[in-house]
Amino acid sequence: MPDKRIVAIVMGSQNDYEKVEAGINILKEFGVPTTVRILSAHRTPEEVKQFVKESEKEGIKVFICAAGMAAHLAGVVASHTTRPVIGIPIASGALNGVDSLYSTVMMPPGIPVATVAINGAQNAAYLALEIIQESVPGLSEKLKEQRRKMAEKVLEADKSIQK
Repeated sequence: MPDKRIVAIVMGSQNDYEKVEAGINILKEFGVPTTVRILSAHRTPEEVKQFVKESEKEGIKVFICAAGMAAHLAGVVASHTTRPVIGIPIASGALNGVDSLYSTVMMPPGIPVATVAINGAQNAAYLALEIIQESVPGLSEKLKEQRRKMAEKVLEADKSIQK
């Protein structure tokens, strides 16, 4: 696995960490060096821009951004990079994440954000792994093995319920 960090995870607040932690753990399990930060699109916009620019220079290949409510973080990050950005809408506020989902997924043409489900940190991590798999030796095989194990669990459950 690579020595340098190649995936960056950015959260809008400390409160988002518990919902993002499962994705961080998946990246760790696959041995992918990851940078994790708390930066706000609205409260620290200059720091977000600086982080994105520095991260590109340091070799970050994918950004994962988690935010609730207005959830502009992924879009702001995407506006500063041409690297893939994956948005995780976080359940919060009166609409329990639906507002976050809409804010994350509704991007203008030319500034895409790949968006996963509300609180979908695990799929964000898997999507990041799929994006970088060709540039990380052995990662493609690990992903295929993971899929094989998931299928095996389903088939075991199927056998169990048929008895």
